[in-house]
Amino acid sequence: MMLTLRLHPKDSVVIARSALAPGTVLPGEATTVREAIPLGHKLATRAVARGEPVRRYGQVIGFATRDIAPGEHVHTQNLAMGEFEREYAFSTLAEPLTLAEPPATFEGIRRENGQVATRNYIGLLTSVNCSATVAGYVADAFKRRPFSSDPDPLAAYPNVDGVVALTHKTGCGMAGDGEGMEVLRRTLGGYSRHPNFAAVIVLGLGCEANQIAGIAETQGLKLGPRLQAMTIQDTGGTARTVERAVALVKDLLPEADRVRRQTLPASHITVGLQCGGSDGYSGITANPALGAASDLLVKSGGTVILSESPETYGAEHLLTRRAVSREVGEKLLRLFDWWKAYTARNGGRLDDNPTFGNKAGGITTILEKSLGAVAKAGSTSLVDVYRYAEPVRSHGFVFMDTPGFDPVSATGQVAGGANLVCFTTGRGSVFGCVPAPSLKLATNTPLYHRMSDDMDVDCGGIADGEETVEACGRRIFDLILRVASGQKSKSEALGFGEAEFAPWTLGAVM
Repeated sequence: MMLTLRLHPKDSVVIARSALAPGTVLPGEATTVREAIPLGHKLATRAVARGEPVRRYGQVIGFATRDIAPGEHVHTQNLAMGEFEREYAFSTLAEPLTLAEPPATFEGIRRENGQVATRNYIGLLTSVNCSATVAGYVADAFKRRPFSSDPDPLAAYPNVDGVVALTHKTGCGMAGDGEGMEVLRRTLGGYSRHPNFAAVIVLGLGCEANQIAGIAETQGLKLGPRLQAMTIQDTGGTARTVERAVALVKDLLPEADRVRRQTLPASHITVGLQCGGSDGYSGITANPALGAASDLLVKSGGTVILSESPETYGAEHLLTRRAVSREVGEKLLRLFDWWKAYTARNGGRLDDNPTFGNKAGGITTILEKSLGAVAKAGSTSLVDVYRYAEPVRSHGFVFMDTPGFDPVSATGQVAGGANLVCFTTGRGSVFGCVPAPSLKLATNTPLYHRMSDDMDVDCGGIADGEETVEACGRRIFDLILRVASGQKSKSEALGFGEAEFAPWTLGAVM
């Protein structure tokens, strides 16, 4: 087995496929290892002078902070972020899409309004944190306990995936209008109309800034059998509200259970693309494999949503080249102007994004992290750019502006219409995103075996030379179709997904 991976002929570094000891000679690189190199980390294969760019994937990932000799470990001690000119080359790589014939299919649930679901929940949403406990009490009355021998309260309703409470920490102590309220209402509106909910009950306190009537008016929602609302103050307190809401859920269950799955084209699948707990292998194995799966879905008429704007910074020039128009490319670039100003006024930098775990796994700068992260979106053209939680109406590859924090990012994607999430991880993230099923893709085989209860796909065979990116991508795509058809993901089996609901909080808390 080769000891390292060279990702591009122009790279000044290679990636260790296993821990390397000092004195190890690298076949084919004319380089001797000078110091211990951890698994997944970088080492130089040529001399790099101080101030010179360091390249990985054929792209700049940072600049040497001191002279680096061949065989040295390249990481935070000698590599740092730096600004440089990007060549945006708008739309030069955009190509017409040829759809697959015949298109892939799955077993989905068609709602009366024509929307298509991959799951069938009854949801409890809250307008404000003050009604969160009440919503939890209602959902607890119908809870399936993954580690309990108690009777299943939904046993009589096998076609209902669950009754879930999605609560949050805001909704009051904030301005009644402006960016913060707009984002919260857009998120709640997206979840209220999400096809994976057979019905939704919105619970409020009654006096909050985020009035239920305001949510309905701004989001174009109409109360009716599928969307109902109540407040604790008008209903007569906690006990009466719980009693009334539990009775309402019981009335909704028989109708929700009547759904039946049918064969539908994969064009009805919208996947939110996520990565968390990334490591040095993320941009080599799981992310490119998910990109291959993304291409297969897009070529079947489906949609993939790339997000995590701070984790795209440094790779945005690769996406502008794939934009279907200059307008779409410039729309993407304007996001980064906002993010630079946003981080600056909060005393931060975009390069603050790589976490302790990212760095322990071999990622040094946000440029390096971003170049690996965008691989999740495959190679098709970028057709549109959306605000956080904005309804995604285009088919194909789109970008949604979100933070890099996974729960907040995925919440925005699902609000926008994602009915499935694919999440790559190298360190071992555990995550769910009710009402959308979430698949975990492990970047390396040791992680897959160490956390087998959490990981759905092992992508480590790519680094080991046992599987191609394309073959792994096909496995992921086939699993997407099966899970969209009702097969449970690992996170669903463990009961993940409610606590991870996290709308993006913007603006002053007062």
